[in-house]
Amino acid sequence: MKNSIFAKSRLAAAISVVIATGSASLQAQENINTNAAEPGIEVIQISGIRGSLIRSMDVKREAYGVVDAISAEEMGKFPDTNLAESLQRITGVSVSRANGEGSQITVRGFGPDFNLVTLNGRQMPGTGYTRSYNLENLASEGVSALEVYKTARAENPSGGLGATVNIITAKPLSSPGQRYSFSAKGIYDSSNEKGDDITPELAAIYSNTFADEKFGIAISLSHQQRDFQRQYANIQGWQVQTNAQLPNLDPSRVVDARPTDADGNKMGYAFFPKDMNYGIDDVQRERSNGQVTLQFAPVNNFVATLDYTASQAITGVETIGWGIWNEFGGNINAYELDERGTAIFADIGGNDGSFTASKGTTEVKARSIGLNLDWTINEDFHVSLDYHDSNNKTDNGADKGSGNFGQVILGSDKLTTKIYDYRTGEIPQASILWRNGTNELAPGEIDSNFSQFTHSPGESAIKQLQLDGTWYNSVFKIPLVSISSGVAHTKQTMGGYEAWSGLRGGPGFNPSFTAIFPDSMFVRHSTANFLDQFSGGGLSMASPYYYTYDFDEAVARQRAFLTEAVMGGDVYVPDAYFDGIDSESSVEEKTTSIYLQSDWQFDVGRFPVRLNAGLRYEETDVTSNVRQRVERQVNWDSASEWIMQYEQGQDTFLGQTGKHDVLLPMFDFRVDVTDDIVARFSWGKTISRAPLGLLAGGRSLSGSPKPGSRTGSQGNTNLLPFESTNLDLSLEYYYAEGSYAAVGYFKKDVDNFIQTTITELTIDGLHDVLNGPRYLQAIADIEARGEQATSTAIFEQMLANGHGNAEGKIEPSANDPLIVWNISQPANTDKKSVDGFEIAVQHLLGDSGFGIGANATFVDGDVKFNTESLDQQAPLTGLSDSANFQLFYENHGLSVKVTYAWRDKYLIGVGQAQGSSDAPPQFAKSFGQWDMSINYNINDNLTVFFEGINLNNETERGYGRYEEQFLFARQYGPRYAVGVRYTFK
Repeated sequence: MKNSIFAKSRLAAAISVVIATGSASLQAQENINTNAAEPGIEVIQISGIRGSLIRSMDVKREAYGVVDAISAEEMGKFPDTNLAESLQRITGVSVSRANGEGSQITVRGFGPDFNLVTLNGRQMPGTGYTRSYNLENLASEGVSALEVYKTARAENPSGGLGATVNIITAKPLSSPGQRYSFSAKGIYDSSNEKGDDITPELAAIYSNTFADEKFGIAISLSHQQRDFQRQYANIQGWQVQTNAQLPNLDPSRVVDARPTDADGNKMGYAFFPKDMNYGIDDVQRERSNGQVTLQFAPVNNFVATLDYTASQAITGVETIGWGIWNEFGGNINAYELDERGTAIFADIGGNDGSFTASKGTTEVKARSIGLNLDWTINEDFHVSLDYHDSNNKTDNGADKGSGNFGQVILGSDKLTTKIYDYRTGEIPQASILWRNGTNELAPGEIDSNFSQFTHSPGESAIKQLQLDGTWYNSVFKIPLVSISSGVAHTKQTMGGYEAWSGLRGGPGFNPSFTAIFPDSMFVRHSTANFLDQFSGGGLSMASPYYYTYDFDEAVARQRAFLTEAVMGGDVYVPDAYFDGIDSESSVEEKTTSIYLQSDWQFDVGRFPVRLNAGLRYEETDVTSNVRQRVERQVNWDSASEWIMQYEQGQDTFLGQTGKHDVLLPMFDFRVDVTDDIVARFSWGKTISRAPLGLLAGGRSLSGSPKPGSRTGSQGNTNLLPFESTNLDLSLEYYYAEGSYAAVGYFKKDVDNFIQTTITELTIDGLHDVLNGPRYLQAIADIEARGEQATSTAIFEQMLANGHGNAEGKIEPSANDPLIVWNISQPANTDKKSVDGFEIAVQHLLGDSGFGIGANATFVDGDVKFNTESLDQQAPLTGLSDSANFQLFYENHGLSVKVTYAWRDKYLIGVGQAQGSSDAPPQFAKSFGQWDMSINYNINDNLTVFFEGINLNNETERGYGRYEEQFLFARQYGPRYAVGVRYTFK
C-alpha cells in the first residue's frame, strides 16, 4: 500500500531509513543526532514494495563502505517468506538450499562458513559443528531490515570474511504508538504425498508504547507447518583405479575412450561408482519463532532494551530407498569408460541389492537473551553496553519414542550381476539380474541385512559483552566528525557426542531371517511418478519398481526373532540401541577484542569526501577436550560390512590448547562526485575462523571401515583463521527516487587457507582380514572351482574353511597385515586470491506502479578445484557467478512481484562419503528458480495474498570430478500459499 511517494530531501530519506529499520548502528545514531537539529523536516513513510526498495537504496547510498540492505515492506511483511531467499536478491549473494528452502548464504563466492550472521549486532551461534547460521529456522515476520556489510568495519564483530549480515528486529520506541499485524495462510506443497495437503502458517506482531513513550513492548510470534516429499537419486562416491587395478577382461567386454600414449597404453585413471541408490523422503517440518522486546526510556537520552528470541524447528523424516551396492573396484565383468575415464556403463558381480527404510527426527532449538543500555551523555558523548547469552541445540535422533535416527536394510545378495548405465538420460540407471532368472526380486526372497541407529546431540553457545563509546567533535575545527572505540569479550563453545548402535538384526542376508518378514509386509510400487522431472525417470527407469515396508514393523519383527535366536549358545537380545558414547568433543574459544574507529568529512576541491578509518585487534584462546573409545579390532561381520570393535570401559581423554591474534586495519573513502553519483574506495582486513569442528583435537577412526574406506580424522586446535586483505571500488548513480545503477570491483587475497591433508597410518594391534593369508586362500579355493571371487563368495568360503567365530563373524589374526588408514587432518596452507565484478540496476517507472531490478556477480580466482589432479587441494567452496531479477507492479491496492534467482555451478565441498581417499570433489550444477507473490488491499488494514515458490519446478543436481560422475539429483516440486493479513498502525 502506498501512502505517499514524496520525499522532501535526502535528509528526509535518511530519516525514513532510521524510522523503518530501528538500526542500532553508528550510522543510524549519527542520523538521529542530525535529525534532532532539523525540526522543520517533513517525514513521510512509504510502504509496500516501492517503500522497501527506496529505504534499502537509501541505506546503501548513505553508508560508508559497500553496504546493501533489505527493508520490510510493512509491519509483519518481509519481501520473502524466508530470510535467505530475501538475501539472494542482494548483489553478490546466493543461497544454498535445504528441504527446498533457502538455508545458508554465499557472498561473493565465499560460502556459509565465511560469513557472519548477527542479530541486532550480536554474533549468533552456528548449527552443529559449524559457525554457519541456518536462516530457514528464523521467521521473517518480526524482522524489520537486513544489512549486508561487504567491506570491513572495525566496530563489527569479526568473522565475516565474505560479509557480515545483521538481522534487525522491530523495536517499539522506534515506531511509537500501538501497531500490530496478524497473518494466516495455508501452504500447499505439490510434492506432498503422506502429510496434510494444506498446512498452516500463522504470524502476529504487536508493538505499543506507554507512559509518554517512556516504555515500549514488541512481541512477535509465528508458527509454520509444512509437509512435503523429496525424491532423489544418489551415489555416495566414486572410486579411482589405475590401469594396473583394472580387471583383465575379454576386449569385447570393454569400451575405453581414453586417449593412448605413444606406446598404445591408455592414459589417465578409471573411475567407478560405489553404489547407485534411489529414495523418497516424506518430511514433516514445524517451525516456531517468538521474540519479546522491552524498552525503557526514563529520560530522553537513555534507552534500556531487554529482548528474548527463541526458535524451534522440528523436522521428521520417513525414508524408503532402494539400489545397488558395488565392490570397491572389484568383480567388474564389463565396462565402458568415456574419454576422461569415467564409467558410464559397468557390469558388476557380487554384493547386493537392497530396500531401505529410515525414520528419525531432528530438532533445532535456539535461544538468545540480551540487554542493551544506550546513553547519550550529552551532544559530544554516547556510550552503550550490550550483553547477550545465546545458544543453539541440535539433536539428530530427537524422536520421542525411540530417541534415535534409525535405518533398516532388507534385500538380497542372491544375484547374478548388477548393471550401472549412464549413457542416456539425466539420472543413471541401476538394474539387477537375480538368480531367480528375472529382473525383479519377489517379497519371499527378501532377507534381513541389518539395522542401525544413531543419536548425535550437540550445542553451540555464545556469551558476549561489549562496551562502545563515541565522541562527537564539536570543539576542534578540524575535519574529524567522531571517534568511536570499544572493547568486547566473547566466549563461544561447541560440544556434542555421537552414539551408534552397531549393526543389529543380522548382518549379512541370513536366509533364516526371511521367514520373519511375511510377503504382506511389502508393498510393490511403480516408478511412474518418481523423478519424473528428469529424463530417464518415471517409467523410463531400468527397474521400474520398488518395495516399501513399515519401519517400525520391521524393527519389531527383527527384535522378536532375535530375542529367541540362539547363536553360539548365547541368547542375542539387542535391547539397547546404544552400548555407549562412541566419541564426545567440546571446543571453547575465548576472544578479547578492542577497536578504534574515526569518521572524517572534508572537501577535496569541489567534491565532498567522507573517510572512515579504524583498527581492530583480537586475541583468541582455544581449548579442546575429546573423549573417545579405544579401538580393539575390526571384524568382518558380513560380506559387505566391516565393523570396529572397542575396548570396554577404557575411553581416552585428550585436552589441547591453541592461541592466535589478529590486527585488522580498515578504511572507507567515499566521494560525492555529484549530487547523484557516489564513488567509493575501501581497503581492509577481515577474517573467518576455522569451523569449530576442525578445532577439536584427537583422532577418530571409521566405525564401519569397508575396503577402500579405511578412513579417520584428526583435528587441529592451532588452526589459524582465514585472513583476507580486501579491496573494493564502486561507482553508484542515483538518478531518481528509488532508482539507481551501480558497478563495483572487489579483490580478496586470503591467507591461511585450510587444506585437509591425508596421510597413511598403521596402528599397532589393528590387523586387516583383507588380503591376509586366510583371505588369499579363500580366493584360491574359489578360483580353483572356476568361480568369480566376489566379496560374498570370499566371505562364505572363509566361513566354510572354519575361520568364523561363534556368531558367524571373521575376526583378524596376528598373521594378518595391519590396516592402512587414510587419516585426514586440517592445516593452514598458502595464500589465494578471488576477484570479481558486481553490477546492479533498480528502476521505478515514475508513478506507473511498475518497477524492475536486476543484478549480477561475476567471480574468479586461483581457488578452484583442479579436477585433473589427484593431489590434495585447498579450493574455495561456494565460488560461483550469480544473478537476480525482479519485476513488480504496485498500484491501486494491487501488488504483483515476479522474481528469478540464478546461481552457476559451484563446488559444494571436498570429499565424498564413499569416495576414494584422494578426497574427490562434490559440485552442484547451476540452479534457477522463479517465484511470484500477489497482494491485494481490500482496505487500509486488510490484505489478501498469494505466493508461489519454485514455479518452474527446478531440480537440484550434483556431480564429482566431471558431470558424468553423477552424485545426486533431487526433486521437490512447486509450493503455493494463500493467506490474509490484517495490519493496524
